[in-house]
Amino acid sequence: MSVVSARPDSAPSTDGTSYQFNRAADLMGLDADVRRILAHAANESVVNFPVKMDDGHVEIFTGYRVQHNNVLGPYKGGLRFHPDVDLKHVRELAAWMTWKTAISDLPFGGAKGGIAIDPRQYSERELERITRRFTYALGDVIGPDHDIPAPDVNTNAQVMAWILDTYLSMVPPQQRMRSMHVVTGKPIGLGGCVGRDKATGQGVVISIENWARDRGFSLKDATYTVQGFGNVGSWTARLLAPYHARLLAVEDHTGAIMRERGLDPFELAGWVAEHGGVAGFPDADPIDHRTFLSTKADIFVPAALGGQITAETAPLLDVQLVAEAANGPTTHEGELVLAEKGISILPDVLCNSGGVIVSYLEWLQSKRSEAWDLDEVDGKLRRKITAAYERVRDTARTHGCDWRTAAYIVAFERLERVYMERGIFP
Repeated sequence: MSVVSARPDSAPSTDGTSYQFNRAADLMGLDADVRRILAHAANESVVNFPVKMDDGHVEIFTGYRVQHNNVLGPYKGGLRFHPDVDLKHVRELAAWMTWKTAISDLPFGGAKGGIAIDPRQYSERELERITRRFTYALGDVIGPDHDIPAPDVNTNAQVMAWILDTYLSMVPPQQRMRSMHVVTGKPIGLGGCVGRDKATGQGVVISIENWARDRGFSLKDATYTVQGFGNVGSWTARLLAPYHARLLAVEDHTGAIMRERGLDPFELAGWVAEHGGVAGFPDADPIDHRTFLSTKADIFVPAALGGQITAETAPLLDVQLVAEAANGPTTHEGELVLAEKGISILPDVLCNSGGVIVSYLEWLQSKRSEAWDLDEVDGKLRRKITAAYERVRDTARTHGCDWRTAAYIVAFERLERVYMERGIFP
């Protein structure tokens, strides 16, 4: 395993995110020493490991785990399997997790990781071996009270179960039952939390509810579009259904579809589960990417990969609100265009925090050997994300700034306060 320390001149972000970091830090007057600390990841691990494939040949894979900051608590963040995973991107995502947990008032720091892999190219048995070997290669980089992975892009409860089992096999027998909280997003039978599958989408919907309430906007008969119809996008759509909001168009990696009278999100979720994507959904019109983005609606929910709303695509949007269910869907240049158009943004570090909030609840349950029912989990999620929403809203009003900058300020204020109280060792 190679452990790469952050260079003095490095930053955990792309140029756009660096701008957001610096704008918030400047506006609030963030302490210069704390600012230097937050601009760097604490630890960056790169592992290259061999795995034997089904036909007997060996492939070498590269995996990453970046631990950005743990002043508030153990590192926390997802693991993704995607060809675009690299150290720079993981570093950026790990920093976002630090802000997200701070905004939601969770006792966690921020981390992120993954493997540069297209999981569609491998069998389930190969994916299991890849996951287990990655876990072994990470070794004590992760731990139940040190760094807790969770599902992310192209990973799920099954992947977490493989990580859990591998990790438990690596610790002494008498410690295994005390280590069940090494991952979250586990299957229910292994100590997972009810409601975890819908948590991120549910957080998006609660954020939209709060936005609508503040503006006297009725979600009844509101129209919306969703980009990405995996776990987060499909749950967002299904949870908006009781409000009688109308899903006009959906886009994913297989294409884009539209139905003027509205798409049934439950039927579409079933279709995607069976066919792997939205393309070919019966009684829906196929449309191109530009037409999808240009669809007039009240709300746009980007729930795919990052960097989708750019200086080139933002002018196409004809909506009142962008609810960022994905991580980093809007570039800095795209955000400037949205501001000029008067389009509101619920930033990702607030809007999609439902997943990490319920991950925290699962971590607590596993740590205490407890199990909570769905009503209790849903109630705790709603209170947490609503409180975070109100903190960001009030901060935006106080500083007269956009919501993303306000969200960063909320995070920085909490982190700064802890550093000021604890001091810097030695």
